[in-house]
Amino acid sequence: MKLVDIYNLAVSMGIKTDPRGKREVDKFLKKQKEAYEKLSDEDKELYDTERLTNPFADTRILSGDFATEVKAILAGIDMEAAEIMLADRLREKGRRVDLVMSHHPEGKALAALADVMDVQADIWHKAGVPINVGEAVLEGRQAEVGRLMLSLNHQRPVQTAHLLGLPFMCCHTPTDNLVANELQKFFDRRRDLTLGDVRDDLKKNYPEYREAARQNAGPTIVVGKESRRAGKVLVDMTGGTGGPSESMENLAQAGVGTLVGMHISEKNREAAEKHKINVVIAGHNASDSLGINLFLDELEKKGVEIIPCSGLFRVSRLRKPAKRTARKSTKKK
Repeated sequence: MKLVDIYNLAVSMGIKTDPRGKREVDKFLKKQKEAYEKLSDEDKELYDTERLTNPFADTRILSGDFATEVKAILAGIDMEAAEIMLADRLREKGRRVDLVMSHHPEGKALAALADVMDVQADIWHKAGVPINVGEAVLEGRQAEVGRLMLSLNHQRPVQTAHLLGLPFMCCHTPTDNLVANELQKFFDRRRDLTLGDVRDDLKKNYPEYREAARQNAGPTIVVGKESRRAGKVLVDMTGGTGGPSESMENLAQAGVGTLVGMHISEKNREAAEKHKINVVIAGHNASDSLGINLFLDELEKKGVEIIPCSGLFRVSRLRKPAKRTARKSTKKK
């Protein structure tokens, strides 16, 4: 596959599973184009034109020729300067690496992280929160995240990749959309769950969560007890980063009984507890891994080799697990 084809596939899969729905995503892109047309020539020169066709500002090709032929990818959750040096070292040892792929954004994609948070209001709206309330509640937190990005040295890994001649891309919200969509559909089919059921269902049905449990990082109930009934389950795993604590009151009023997330700040956990919303933290690396794996499987179908690192629990759903054969007894009869 060419690098640009991998990038385009990520965007298209992200749009297909976006909580806003394709119609709303198309409206969003139309507004981007209208705003672009109103810019001065000087501002157009500085504008990231990928925004006109890609609604995910945290997903970009950061280094390399778009036409690069990719047969092997070094993929992980956080691919920074050290992991890019690892890719170069693997090349020196004779291992083919055509692309370094990070889940978490770097470079200009990290600088624009706050721009993808709009989707959180749409997630809450689908759960029953009025859209005007959701957007108003989100504004302050979105501005805060935007300010936090201003101090970061986000170009360091990008420049490392450029100097070593390594193609480098990040794929954040599209794969977060994939895991959120997968788990929400799963829990929508389940009935009469307790919090213990929610936690255990993740481990029983998804190898990524089983592996995380082996590493002492499996799904955990952080608000509520095992025996407590879950009620309406909302999977909250996309939208850039954690939302505002004020959203917990609105979600409780909308009838959400349990949040299933990748992670939660202490402030948000306390707000959830105050408003009687149960919280099950599925796990950050495991949840990211599930979303990434759903995307990487599509690349593997096309013959691309995946080399996992940096916290990625690689599970291929294309390969059938080896059959277990019963061990013959050595006991004498």
